[in-house]
Amino acid sequence: QSWSRGMSYCLHSESHLDTGPIYVRENGKLHVVNQGAGGIQNVTPKARPFSLFSRTFSVELCMNREDDRARRQRTDHFIFTYTKEGNLRYSAKSLFSLVLGYISDNVDHIDSLIGFPEQIAEKLFSAAEARQKFTEPVTGLRALQKFTEAYGSLVLCSLCLRNRYLVISEKLEEIKSFRELTCLDLSYCKLGDEHELLEHLTKEALSSVKRLLLKDNSLSDAGLRRMTAPVRVLKKGLDNLLVLDLSCNPKITDVGIGYLLSFKKLNCLDISGTGLKDVDAVIKRLQMQIGLVHSKVPLKEFDHSNCKTEGWAEQTVLQWEQAVLEAMKPQDNLRSRVTALHFYGKTHRIEEVVKCTLVEPETKASGNLQFYKENVENCHLPLKKEVAGSHELKNNKKRALAEQERERTSKQKHLCLTVEDWDLLNTY
Repeated sequence: QSWSRGMSYCLHSESHLDTGPIYVRENGKLHVVNQGAGGIQNVTPKARPFSLFSRTFSVELCMNREDDRARRQRTDHFIFTYTKEGNLRYSAKSLFSLVLGYISDNVDHIDSLIGFPEQIAEKLFSAAEARQKFTEPVTGLRALQKFTEAYGSLVLCSLCLRNRYLVISEKLEEIKSFRELTCLDLSYCKLGDEHELLEHLTKEALSSVKRLLLKDNSLSDAGLRRMTAPVRVLKKGLDNLLVLDLSCNPKITDVGIGYLLSFKKLNCLDISGTGLKDVDAVIKRLQMQIGLVHSKVPLKEFDHSNCKTEGWAEQTVLQWEQAVLEAMKPQDNLRSRVTALHFYGKTHRIEEVVKCTLVEPETKASGNLQFYKENVENCHLPLKKEVAGSHELKNNKKRALAEQERERTSKQKHLCLTVEDWDLLNTY
């Protein structure tokens, strides 16, 4: 009976544990031990289901906790309202709203939107914009490109980046993704001749630009030469340009103005504040070659009041600007360092964020060099009668028709055959 003594010992030592029924094999048969009476029953035990985990064990399936939290906060599936009695009432959103929200959350994974209805695409763009999907560094660019490839000018037809040089530096690739722009304002951005955005102006994606404002951008003759090379030789690039503002660029000389003669469709031109040496010769040259007449009064085309951002992405550009301003705010750790240095009596460095605002140069009235075409109604003049000597200019224009044609043909051949121009075109 050694097995019975061993089992009784186990029962007394571990009586506080719920070990379940105990089975003992004797003479080839299984016997169940009754813990209460200590006896043995010759009953074949019933097989208990095998349990891998205890009853208190729980399993939680976690898939992207951040998305779950955001989804709980937004409560996308319901609309909460209050009744007249003040009771909270909720109703389920439509299936279209739920699908629109899901796609906007994953808008960067869309393969293509070409052929998709414009009305639905605009709603999808607004939903993604409200979630600030286009402000994200990598996925925002990928999502924005899907819309610009499919809808072009609907996403943005006019872009005003006046004095927003920080937005250009932070969101250059996003800005380059816009297609079919008709108006682009880059005034007071100090881009220079070698900036990547100025090179992008000559691409096919921006051949639709009709109004280009490049006031105070540190441009020189070399920059104009690069910008006009595709138009002068290949008749591509900014061939549809109607309004051009190059004022307050003192490095532009008479040589640079010669490159502008390739813009045959140009209706309004502003070269005030440039470094011209022979102003009278430039005025006569512009009038004879492309028919631009010098205006004695400022033109409304260059007052910058009509230039603004228009399109679906209008709020997106504002979000980019707000993000740049938020990044420029002083951090709390810098303030604590200044306080600690002041406490110990040490001279601290200036840690405040320097707000860089580009100074807008003022153009003197005597140096106003704005030009327009008399036979074009799109150029708005305050008073056309104030233009002195307009009849004389017309007569001179008629007299010089033969010489004008000779100069155009000879200069076109000369410009097309220069080796430097071909070297420039190889970079595009």
